[in-house]
Amino acid sequence: MFNKKLKFACFIHVRTHSSRLPGKPLKLINGKRAVEHLIERIKLAKRADLIVMCTTDQPQDDVLEMIAKRHKIECFRGSADDVLVRWLGAVEKFGIDYFVQIDGGDDLFTDPEIVDMFIKQMKKVPVDFMKAPDGFVCGGSPGGCISAVALKKVCEIKNTEDTHDWIPYFTKTKYFKVKELVIKDKIFFNDNVRLTMDYLDDLRFFRSVFKDLNIQKNSLPLRSILKRLSIKPELAKINLFRQQDYLVNREKFIGPQVK
Repeated sequence: MFNKKLKFACFIHVRTHSSRLPGKPLKLINGKRAVEHLIERIKLAKRADLIVMCTTDQPQDDVLEMIAKRHKIECFRGSADDVLVRWLGAVEKFGIDYFVQIDGGDDLFTDPEIVDMFIKQMKKVPVDFMKAPDGFVCGGSPGGCISAVALKKVCEIKNTEDTHDWIPYFTKTKYFKVKELVIKDKIFFNDNVRLTMDYLDDLRFFRSVFKDLNIQKNSLPLRSILKRLSIKPELAKINLFRQQDYLVNREKFIGPQVK
């Protein structure tokens, strides 16, 4: 009898459809598509066994599969609306035990250091879902680290195919053991910065930051980016006002739909 080595992955969750900013993963920033900047960044994580682009089976997302192949990462295509089932398909195809969820059309400065912290802490104290700590700068962290066993359970108990707002299925259904990622460095806790892309103003922000920092390869540590934004707050102000719109939109979610 032997102990199976656990397999950890990064799932870059992405599709081209978006009601607020159509085609956002394909938007050009400093000569590269947004999702390519993110792939480049997530490749810097050291503890994941593989990276999987999880996109839809819709024809408009063929381009994302081609991008994944060009950047030599895996790709899984599944349901357009049921992201949980899509992830389950990827888990089963690649034999994943745990995966770190990353928004591929949104969070271009997701920190590979934080990705590695999720995996390290999940290995040390395994839980069903490890979430980002409250107050962490918006867009700087993965959505969380999820166990394959918990994901399968969620797919069994949910009674809807619209699972874009997926976190409450783990945090509010009382089936799962949830833990918060432990981060001591206070620089990551900043509510005066918005590092996610939902609106045109967010795209303007990212283009401005890439230009200001002369980012050719998206490898600059999140700490350095946040320090620069503290020195040049006018950059952060480009899209910070959109954070309230973002929060209002999230509040429209009525809660996990379960059997």
